[in-house]
Amino acid sequence: TVILRELLFVPEANFALLQKATGLESDHAKFHIKRLVELEYVNKNGSSYSLSIRGKEYANKLDTDDNTIERQPKVAVIIAIKKGRKYLFQQRRKNPYYGFWGLPTGKVRWGEQICETATREAKEETGLDVEFEVLGIYHELVQVDGTAEYTEDKIFFVCCSTKVSGQLMEDFEGGHNEWATTKDVIENRIFFTLAPG
Repeated sequence: TVILRELLFVPEANFALLQKATGLESDHAKFHIKRLVELEYVNKNGSSYSLSIRGKEYANKLDTDDNTIERQPKVAVIIAIKKGRKYLFQQRRKNPYYGFWGLPTGKVRWGEQICETATREAKEETGLDVEFEVLGIYHELVQVDGTAEYTEDKIFFVCCSTKVSGQLMEDFEGGHNEWATTKDVIENRIFFTLAPG
């Protein structure tokens, strides 16, 4: 990580500069630089080195004060689909939160637009064709009981729609779907959670 950190702050660097940054003997520094080139994190440009696209992405996660990779929150969508007076609720059949009821959710894939994620997840988990708009952002932190440690750090984009077509798929591998009013949910005391996708 020291080599990657050094290359974050310069367009390119020669071997002597990288060796000095690592504090390693020449052979050890050569070994580590060669390995980073093999892993395609670093490009060798004649007698100098620079971060590759892959290396830039990885090094961007570095906490440059202590040379550690920072944990990042999960990014997902919450899908609120309304049809008449009813919303689509989903009971999870997948851990964590097996058996809990909530709105459908799903993880944002690399390079995917937020509304594309919502549309894809809706099709995969409900069979419905839905056009979404983003109405807000929700940040959820889940702590281990009785401690200050977090087990989950999730940022949800809240995607809503009333533009729905297709036939509802009631059951799929990861859950069960039902249309219900918020009154139905409250009266039946269905446990509601914003579960991860």
